[in-house]
Amino acid sequence: MGSMDNRVAIVTGAGRGIGREHALLLAREGASVVVNDLGGGNDGSGSDAGPAQEVVDEIVAAGGAAIANTDSVADWDGAKRLVDQAISEFGGLDVVVNNAGILRDGFIAGIDKSQWDSVLGVHLNGHFNLLRHAAVYWKEQSKAGTPRNAAVINTASASGTFSTLPGQVNYAAAKAGIAAMTLVAAEELSRYGVRVNAIAPVARTRLTLATPGMSAIFAEEVPDGEFDAFSPANIAPVVAYLASEKCPLNGKVLAVQGGAVSLLEGWTFKETVETEGPWLLDELPGQFDRWS
Repeated sequence: MGSMDNRVAIVTGAGRGIGREHALLLAREGASVVVNDLGGGNDGSGSDAGPAQEVVDEIVAAGGAAIANTDSVADWDGAKRLVDQAISEFGGLDVVVNNAGILRDGFIAGIDKSQWDSVLGVHLNGHFNLLRHAAVYWKEQSKAGTPRNAAVINTASASGTFSTLPGQVNYAAAKAGIAAMTLVAAEELSRYGVRVNAIAPVARTRLTLATPGMSAIFAEEVPDGEFDAFSPANIAPVVAYLASEKCPLNGKVLAVQGGAVSLLEGWTFKETVETEGPWLLDELPGQFDRWS
């Protein structure tokens, strides 16, 4: 008996990297998996049905249940087709793992509209599109008296939660938005029996290997037999637990790297200055300048 027996899961961006590991482990734990991947490049260009189908073939060869989907989650209707496919093929939907992502880095003074829109489209809009269509289904199930013990796992990032990497203003903005979306969704969807959490993973993927300043770290070879702290396989067990029926967590953002998992918190009050009445403009420098 696996922890995901009789559960139906969608994993986006599951043709390679972290998403592939999610799909494989969920399937080994008994889930029926919809493997979603457009099959595009790092920047989202192009498409290829091969990566998603290869993961499906691997799952089926091991005795699991899986089907491929190549819709773009950045497309509103494509995300709905993805949800509809899971329900029609496997009889329901219990788990959504929002993992799909692209990179189109650029410094603020040089970034163009397409770089901004495409990254926000895949990451932030893509997360919301799938979440929204899944939420409609779960709301209907709850109202019909047949609520599902469902789970959503979003993918945030260190970029946008607690670090600032120049050249990733679009990526960081999307990931920060995903973390905030997770907290709101956790509050809203709990009434339908749905838990919503997020991970901020650090692992070796096509995207991290293509990130300037980070590629050398992730490309370092690990001697045979030694623990590979950057293997994407390290992330999947955390997601599988968050997806399981027994997991109690809701509204949490977890940083995951190697063998370490950290519970993150958002903005906090570090220091406060006050006045007895409204602020006067000439009073502010004496109070604010110490924060520079």
